[in-house]
Amino acid sequence: MDFKVPVVSTVLEFKDIIGAIKTRWSINRNNYKVNPGLYAVGMPDKTSEIFVSANYKLSFDHLRRNLNKFNAWVLVLDTKGINVWCAAGKGTFGTNELISKIKNFSISDIVEHKRIIVPQLGAVGVSAHEVKKETGFNVKYGPVRASDIKVFLENKYRSDEKMRTVNFGFTDRLKLTPVEMVGHFKYFLLVLASFFILSGFKNASFSVDNTWNYGIFPVINLIVSYIAGTVITPVLLPWIPVRNFSFKGLLIGAILTFTLFFLNLTGNNVPETISWFLINMAIASFTAMNFTGSSTFTSLSGVKKEMKVAVPLQIIMLSVGFIMWLTIRFI
Repeated sequence: MDFKVPVVSTVLEFKDIIGAIKTRWSINRNNYKVNPGLYAVGMPDKTSEIFVSANYKLSFDHLRRNLNKFNAWVLVLDTKGINVWCAAGKGTFGTNELISKIKNFSISDIVEHKRIIVPQLGAVGVSAHEVKKETGFNVKYGPVRASDIKVFLENKYRSDEKMRTVNFGFTDRLKLTPVEMVGHFKYFLLVLASFFILSGFKNASFSVDNTWNYGIFPVINLIVSYIAGTVITPVLLPWIPVRNFSFKGLLIGAILTFTLFFLNLTGNNVPETISWFLINMAIASFTAMNFTGSSTFTSLSGVKKEMKVAVPLQIIMLSVGFIMWLTIRFI
């Protein structure tokens, strides 16, 4: 081995924790990565296990944190800063990249065994027989969760049903809501400001007093609909009695708008109330649908099929609702 292998700690530092929090809020998320290559945990030798990870820093940190009290090698693939699951689907966490790293870092000279452990969520991107053919290494697909690695090794590289089950519980969904909120936030602020200003029109004339008197209604409605799609729908995901994400968001948007209606926050007349029902449900439906890319509840083909129906419906509802509301401001 003619290169120095960096040794990494299994204890996350304060900057790692802050970096993870920032990433959860979509701050520097697309550039939160480590250099691809070989790393050491503890004091590994020729008998130590080799674990494969993506170079998305959250994935890397999650693995090394769960290798506490292990002496192991970590082979990091170049996934362009994307996590294991998504990178496997895109092909960057894949067979060719794994073969390349095994050869480039002379892994056969570093260990005396022929095992390499690939995370279960990366299995879709890695062909075990091709890796074996090109490198001589046997791919062992590890558990879904890094926290099960110890039990996985004790079971002689076998995962039970629990280890191969992808859970997407309340905490997992809650962790993803900040990213969904921030993702469209700048556009949402633009919409919010536009509605607030347009609230100043009445009978084809503009008044600052009207803006302050009536602007509160669109602000409240828009904020509620945005939260409905980006937070409430993901959190309540399993309990909303429809399948498609767009209709889950639409249903939550309708329920919350009914609540606003009973609180006299949807306007002063029937047309205005109807306009807010349409606008709120469209926004909640659209923002909830974006969560499909973060969920284990969907497939790519299912998302495409859903979008063909949902997107035109969302556009129609938003357009009709906005035209109705705008007409009211000018008559």
